[in-house]
Amino acid sequence: MKLKVLILGYGEMGHALEYLLADKHDIRIWSRSSATILEEEAAGAQVILFCLPVNAHLETIQRIAHCLNENSLCLTIAKGLDEAGLNAAQVFANVLKDKQRYGVIYGPMISEEIRLGRYAFADVALSAPHDFDVVKALFQGGKLICRQAGDISGCSWSVILKNVYAIMFGIADELELGDNMRGYLLVTALAELSAIVKAFGAEAATPYGYAGLGDLITTATSAGSHHHELGRKLAAGQYGDISGEGIHTLKMVEKFKLIDSQIYPLFKLISDIVTTPATLKTQLERYLSQLRSW
Repeated sequence: MKLKVLILGYGEMGHALEYLLADKHDIRIWSRSSATILEEEAAGAQVILFCLPVNAHLETIQRIAHCLNENSLCLTIAKGLDEAGLNAAQVFANVLKDKQRYGVIYGPMISEEIRLGRYAFADVALSAPHDFDVVKALFQGGKLICRQAGDISGCSWSVILKNVYAIMFGIADELELGDNMRGYLLVTALAELSAIVKAFGAEAATPYGYAGLGDLITTATSAGSHHHELGRKLAAGQYGDISGEGIHTLKMVEKFKLIDSQIYPLFKLISDIVTTPATLKTQLERYLSQLRSW
């Protein structure tokens, strides 16, 4: 089935999705520099792919909501929180309500690997589960392997918070703490993720899927991972450019008190390190000393 697809945003993921879909579907691309009119493009699209930062989602979906028909499906790959502390699925839900359908596509999907023709994997969680037929038609025959997930909230928080935990893997690697430490971090990060998403009312098992464990391993071990590299820089005493989705997530968590970090020691350690990176080694040693006190 050939679909009319509008890709919003033409950065790395916009290019990657164009690579995946251009031979099979009728593709239109919009970015802020486009000469095309967003509302007109959205009105004719069956699938709208949001390859935009989450901070751009509210303005964009508000602009096009009235243009969408009842069969339109909005999908996002954005993995962060906006300035109101909302994830992309929450923005969609607040604007679209029950009038139009939406979903998230999250997992190990490094854009460079997609454009090299390598496989990628994603959990797809939808406001209307039967829309997975549209997703299958969208990506069928390609190398993005999608599976249906039923937990939009759990997938969203898993993929957002994994960026925070990935920072710690970079710290451990820079300090040469070894493979055993990497194993500990993975187990502990997953346990905390599971508890956090459950506290948000989502399913405790969701972080063990592509959106959580799959993307965490990718982000925590990839040589090109921004968050892994950020952890290395923090451990090396390079504090000049402390930015990224994980850093912004920590700021929004603190600003809106989204998580009681006292309950999640590893999350708190990372947050404290980012807040006062000059005391990184002292904080890490204190954390490890507490582990040894069992």
